Amino acid sequence: MTWTMLYLRSRRVPLALAAALGGATVVWALCLAFAEERDVASTVVVMTVLLMVAVLAPTLAGPDDDLDRTASMRWPWRRAAHLLAVLLVALGVLLVTRYTGARFGPVALVVRDAAGLLGLTALCATVVGAARSWFLPLGWTTVAALYPMTGSWGAAATWQSQPPDNDAATLVAAILALGGLVTYSIVGPARREVSENP
Repeated sequence: MTWTMLYLRSRRVPLALAAALGGATVVWALCLAFAEERDVASTVVVMTVLLMVAVLAPTLAGPDDDLDRTASMRWPWRRAAHLLAVLLVALGVLLVTRYTGARFGPVALVVRDAAGLLGLTALCATVVGAARSWFLPLGWTTVAALYPMTGSWGAAATWQSQPPDNDAATLVAAILALGGLVTYSIVGPARREVSENP
């Protein structure tokens, strides 16, 4: 068995991928069956992006905290590749719907929110661990989707639900995406308590 397969299995990537794809497929099927318009509502798009990121978040840490920090492995590059792969999965699944009867978009909205939410999740993983890294993105995005605000500060605070051409929202998402990528790649996930170890 190759190192890549062992890596993916140790982080439960196949299970997380199946759950993420299954969740997105259910949302897409419901939109296809019941929506009156071909373009999916932006709130549903944002929450589906969040669903995929939250389901894939636990894969950001392996079962052995010490192994994730061993000097014999080049972990920063592997962690960065892992984050980028998660981003590509989320984008690929949602953007392929552009050719179906229920379209998730606009493309800029999907890219902005997927990158920003994944970056925020990665930042949380370095502080509270991968298992809890989706808590803050879930809470923040739910509030932003229910109560979007206007103005520069309001748009920055509720960046997830802003139109795709909103500069403040794009800036916040870019900062979170870059900050999450760099911090998680270098620091890695937070160590778990002894009681949390499998």
